[in-house]
Amino acid sequence: MSFLTRLINKNTSMYRILFVLLSLILLNGSVHAQDKFYSLQAKTIEGKDFSFESLKGKKVMIVNTASKCGLTPQYEQLEKLYATYKDSNFFILGFPSNDFLKQEPGTNEEIAVFCQKNYGVTFQMMEKITVKGKKMHPVYKYLTKKSLNGYGDSEVQWNFQKYLINEKGEIEHVISPRVSPLDPSVLEWITKKE
Repeated sequence: MSFLTRLINKNTSMYRILFVLLSLILLNGSVHAQDKFYSLQAKTIEGKDFSFESLKGKKVMIVNTASKCGLTPQYEQLEKLYATYKDSNFFILGFPSNDFLKQEPGTNEEIAVFCQKNYGVTFQMMEKITVKGKKMHPVYKYLTKKSLNGYGDSEVQWNFQKYLINEKGEIEHVISPRVSPLDPSVLEWITKKE
């Protein structure tokens, strides 16, 4: 085999390898926002690790909460929503945050007691986090950055903003804080079949 033939064969193999690598890079960067969602982790309000992989196949509402806000009564609506649809592959994650006028000053323990005592919350409450700024929790980085979620950039406007994630781990809607969790648009989204 001549030197030229060997060089062409080597280059052909190199081109194949480069093509495969480039294809993998392109696919990984664009198609798998849902994989990024399911790779997220956080801690529950009790301090236990929570893997978002356990949410595969479920519709999920993620909401930042506060105990001393004019919208705090939404806890009752969130609990009613969860009680109604929890057996229909629907899950709620509540993330307490003190980012808006310091309306969630309590510790995780105090927040847990408040939620249970005042609203009978049974949906999954998470540890208190930051949902904006430099110390933003990775879950909220994902929710608010198009480069991570593939849906779009958003900003958490206030307590009780809701992110609706479908069964594939993709954001489908961002719901304003003032919109009730029991709004017909939310109920329609939960009950809509793929």
